[in-house]
Amino acid sequence: MMDPLAIDIEGLVVIRGKNLVIPDLTVTVPRGSVTGLLGPSGCGKTTLIRSIAGIQRLQSGRVHVLGGPAGTTAARERVGYVTQNSSVYPDLTVLQNLRYFAALAGTSEAATREALANVGLEGKADALTADLSGGQRTRVSLAAALLMDPELLLLDEPTVGLDPVLRRDLWHLFAALAAGGRTLLVSSHVMDEAGRCDRVLLMREGRLIADSSPDELRHRTGQTDLEQAFLTLAERSAA
Repeated sequence: MMDPLAIDIEGLVVIRGKNLVIPDLTVTVPRGSVTGLLGPSGCGKTTLIRSIAGIQRLQSGRVHVLGGPAGTTAARERVGYVTQNSSVYPDLTVLQNLRYFAALAGTSEAATREALANVGLEGKADALTADLSGGQRTRVSLAAALLMDPELLLLDEPTVGLDPVLRRDLWHLFAALAAGGRTLLVSSHVMDEAGRCDRVLLMREGRLIADSSPDELRHRTGQTDLEQAFLTLAERSAA
């Protein structure tokens, strides 16, 4: 029987340098959902995503993805990770990059073109990746990850620097991917994006201060605006 959880974390502790970044975190993420990981810069979002991807050294705790330990070869073949920094080749064009990743994944030219369209870069197919903006390079990385057909997508602030229309379109894509059975964990420090998620994980200083749906978050705090809801929970946790 398939494990209903895409991510299962218990007692995670991460120390980077001399800093205790994540003091003790336990959380689960169900399959086939879009979960937003939200909080201010420096709260531990990237460290948590790196832990799930299996590339972060853990002090203690357990991190399982798709039914097995994070970081194993089996897990990495089923997990797509889009970092804040571009992970594609700057000296290739957009289309050359995607054809390279498509060849690794064994996917077709049609799939390559579809991935290009999904991230709104049809007009940049022949542009040198080095000449793109930071947001555009992130979209190329996302398209490359989609070509690998991962079951779990870890997206670290994929909408930074994008205009509102493109942000909306990407969130529609995320919802469609989840409806097709994939699981997405999307980090952001823009609180209005929380309303586009099935579930919201709110982080502050390496700790979770909320794990609920957007509607539950509004009800719990008595706030209709999700940014005000976060501020309310942050004040409560500090108190």
